[in-house]
Parts: sequence; structure tokens; C-alpha cells
Amino acid sequence: MQLQTFVPIQPLNNKINYHSKIVSVGSCFAVNMAQRFKQYQFVNTVNPLGILFHPRAISTLVQYAINSKVFSETDVFLHNEIWSCFHAHSDLNELEQEDIIDKLNQKISSFRNDIEQASHFIVTFGTAWVYRFIETNEIVANCHKVPQQKFQKELLSIDDCQKSIFQIEAGLRQINPNIQIIYTISPVRHIKDGFVENQRSKAHLIAALHQHLQENQNLNYYFPSYEIIMDELRDYRFYGKDMIHPNELAVDYIWESFVQNCIDPEILSTMKKVDEVQKGLAHRPFNPYTEAHQQFLDKLAVKLDELLEEYPFMNFR
Repeated sequence: MQLQTFVPIQPLNNKINYHSKIVSVGSCFAVNMAQRFKQYQFVNTVNPLGILFHPRAISTLVQYAINSKVFSETDVFLHNEIWSCFHAHSDLNELEQEDIIDKLNQKISSFRNDIEQASHFIVTFGTAWVYRFIETNEIVANCHKVPQQKFQKELLSIDDCQKSIFQIEAGLRQINPNIQIIYTISPVRHIKDGFVENQRSKAHLIAALHQHLQENQNLNYYFPSYEIIMDELRDYRFYGKDMIHPNELAVDYIWESFVQNCIDPEILSTMKKVDEVQKGLAHRPFNPYTEAHQQFLDKLAVKLDELLEEYPFMNFR
């Protein structure tokens, strides 16, 4: 008797290995996956301007990279004694105007270099709801707790979403024609927008993305993280305390599915060794002076040396 439905996943042809360079952009789920890449010592960068939730914000970020955007005083604003940028997450906020401008310019410059060198680019869309700053008529990536009456809330149409997705891909391929793009929809529910509204949002993203994939199949791939949560893990025990974000168990489950379908099986033994080293470095013994612990450290050092000899870019500090 089968008590669970399983989402069929098409394996990625251009699989990820330790020679790959990965860039991850999008919602907080992109951060979850990037943390797994970091844990296993892949070359990976994530969200240069912080978490971005909707396709328009990600499209703007890619356009900034294409045009080598130079931020200035007109791109930032002071609110509650903190300098912010409507096109970046609050993680980049600074107390001094000069500092946030320098940080934004450095991030965009690094982001363009990352795209140029990347083998894989992972895009995670979270919502189709956006906020338009009434004063400038501009759709923002983050409201930074500016009073809500200064914004107009809108739902991107399917056509709007598809246009942004096309611009993201066209921009990436302008910089790096052979880049492997991996698309996914975030399983995080944006129920602050409303339960029905969240479903409408996800429906627009899914419809737009799959229409784009149908029309642009070359070097594109869809990983069904949203469907795995909705259909394989249909239980609130796979959510955090907020009942919105997938918990660590759910992220681990999706990561395992990703590894099975998108990671080169020839490096699985190396990933296992990396995991053993990471756990060994995190281990805190009751008595660090025992002979058994010294033997443990010696074996750990051997594994560490073997990894660094083959993959000098790894950093376990």
C-alpha cells in the first residue's frame, strides 16, 4: 500500500560537480539551498543584494549587472536614521550614506563577475505580489518599513511575470551564453498577502515560468521544490513554528532530491568526506586530552589534507 505520492523529477543533464561555479538568487529558499552548497564546500554565491522575492526585482538585479550599474546618492534614502535602497534587502542597510553606496557598487561588480564565471545559475521565485512606490511610480524589491500608504500593492500578471523571466534569462545569456539556468518556485507561503492571494500569486508564477520553459527549452531546467512540499510533504510537521517556512527536515528532504537529480554521482563520495570533516570540526569532546580524541584529530587532519590537496578552493575555517 502506497501512502505517499511522489513528484517525478527529470534529471539535470549538465550536472553540478566541484568544478562548477554556482550563483543562487531569489527568495529565502534560495538561501536555504545556498547554505547546503556552502556546507558541502561548493563554489557558490547567493543574493548579492539580499533576498529578492518577485521576478521584477530579480530582473532589475540582472539588468544592473549587464549595465554595470553605478549607485549614487539618488539610489538610497534615509529612514529611521538608517540608509536603505529600495532595490536591495535590509541586510545591506548602513548608518552612513557613503557606506551603503560603496557596498551596493561592490556587490554589483562582484555579481557581474560571478555571472561571467558561473556554470550554473539558480533562480527561485517567491511571489508575484509587488509594491509600487507612489512617489516615483517604481516597483521596489523591499519596502524597508516605509509607511504602507506610500505604496500601491499590485499582483504581477502572468504576462508581466513571463516578461521578467525572459529578461532575466536574456540578460544572463548576454553576459554568459552557456550558463545553465535552474528555475524553481519557492515553497514558502506568503500568507500575509492572504491565503487566496498566495495561491493566485503562485499560480501566476507557475503559469508564467512553465510557458517560458516551453518556449525556451535550451539550457533550461525546472526543479520542483514547490511541488515536493505541496505533494510529497503534505503535513505541517514539515514547517517551522510560523507554519509558513519549511523546516530543516523539509529543506534536507528537498536537498536530497536535488542531489539525486542535479549533482554528479561521481562526487558523492567527496561530499560524504566533506560532511565528515565539517561534523568533525564541529565536534566538541568532553575531554580533549584523551588518546582516543588525538587519534580522531589525526584521522580528521588526513581527510582535510586530502580534500585541500584536490580542491584548494575549499575553506573549512
